[in-house]
Amino acid sequence: MKKTLIAFILSLILIVSFQTTTVLSNKPTQDSEELRLQDMLMNMLAPYISEDLYNYYYPKILKDFSPSVDPWKIEVIETRRVNGFRGFKLEFTFDIEPTDGGHHVPVGKDRMTYRISYGPEVKLINHIHLATYKYPPE
Repeated sequence: MKKTLIAFILSLILIVSFQTTTVLSNKPTQDSEELRLQDMLMNMLAPYISEDLYNYYYPKILKDFSPSVDPWKIEVIETRRVNGFRGFKLEFTFDIEPTDGGHHVPVGKDRMTYRISYGPEVKLINHIHLATYKYPPE
């Protein structure tokens, strides 16, 4: 009787924890139109993000190398239109974890907001350095 009760409780805990992790995970598991558009945006903004991170990190924080940006290490936090419905000034806020470029070891975390407008014009309007990670010695 005790073994059956313990087995039941353990299986119940396992099922509940699996469902909880599935619900809490907001990472996409399949392709969608929204995900393709977001990935396209990351591809287009990557040179601007890389340049701004380079100017911030090198040589102030990183002296041996400049940071690299992996598109999958960029998380969209907020998007908004600056000038109302169908206005073409848009702001995007990202959380970014730049890496060392070779081994993909994160070196920090930043929150950056870009304003993108017709032209095209891409302008960094806010950069908050959230954390500097200790880089492991070689």
